[in-house]
Amino acid sequence: MSEPVVNATQRSRTAPRPISPWKERLGRWDIKASPYAYIAPFFIVFGIVGLFPLLYTAYVSLHDWDLIGGQGDFVGMDNFVFVLSRPVFWVSLGNTLSIFLLSTIPQIAIALVLASVLNANIRAKTFWRMGVLLPYVVAPVAVTLIFSRMFADQSGLVNAVLALVGADPIGWHRDSLPAHIAIATMVNFRWTGFNTLVLLAAMQAIPRELYEAAIIDGAGRVRQFVSVTVPSVRPTIIFVAITSTIGGLQIFDEPRLYDAQGLGGNSGQWKTITLYLYELGWNQQRLGRAAAVAWLLFILIVVFALVSNWISRRIASGDAPTSSRKLRRVAKNNQTRKTTTPGESAAVTVSNEKGFARTS
Repeated sequence: MSEPVVNATQRSRTAPRPISPWKERLGRWDIKASPYAYIAPFFIVFGIVGLFPLLYTAYVSLHDWDLIGGQGDFVGMDNFVFVLSRPVFWVSLGNTLSIFLLSTIPQIAIALVLASVLNANIRAKTFWRMGVLLPYVVAPVAVTLIFSRMFADQSGLVNAVLALVGADPIGWHRDSLPAHIAIATMVNFRWTGFNTLVLLAAMQAIPRELYEAAIIDGAGRVRQFVSVTVPSVRPTIIFVAITSTIGGLQIFDEPRLYDAQGLGGNSGQWKTITLYLYELGWNQQRLGRAAAVAWLLFILIVVFALVSNWISRRIASGDAPTSSRKLRRVAKNNQTRKTTTPGESAAVTVSNEKGFARTS
């Protein structure tokens, strides 16, 4: 049987057209340049609202800058020397670190436990997850005003409860440590729920086979939490620790609104670095010295972020990753037991239990 005859017109219609060199070159440029074009808006905005103010603050810190008069003489490092020689700076630094430790460490620990509870099979999951986020959406001014009244020295709710149990009233505004505890309580109330949902999102991405393998090997809830949950969400724990460090060292709203004056107490009981910066820049109108404080705070945040990253990695790793990898092998072996004989399946189970016991 003869093949059909295809004329020249039909052949020209079916033949692919050659791509011009200009379009081919444009396609290569598109493949190479598209990723940079997609991320360029972020870096442009960051350069305008982030990097430029940071560099300009460094420029201001080297000059005698007045709020009304503007730029003055170049003074070099004199502003830094002045700030570091003032006792109020070191008092505010100690207050900032104290409030930071009292808020960040309990905040991450409580958020990790709450996220583990919300990740379990409980009733009304959506209700409880929305409940832990409610303090975050409340305005910080409202939270601070309510808590400042609760922790009032004379007529506060906390001291009234302590009086009912026979305890002496505490000077929440008079003494340094009680004031730090009260301010840290505000921070924990507002940010624990947010960190809980961040950790919960990471926990929901953990493969369920790991928990099934741990249950088969006899691990309880605490052991599952330590050997499976914590190592699996280690990157998220590091992220939460770093963001909490950055926010904790820049705390301003809570100590500012803790009393009517907003200056950190009569003798600076809870004056933080940001309050001292505010005092230099807007009360004393010495923007050069305020810029020096801002750069010292920036250096402090970088140092503590690196230390927090190192501590988080040490705590979240330990011996737990070994158990997590072992559990992955156990889960894989448990899946292959379905194709083995009963005797072979029992041997696999015994070997898995012994291996998990050694890594535990």
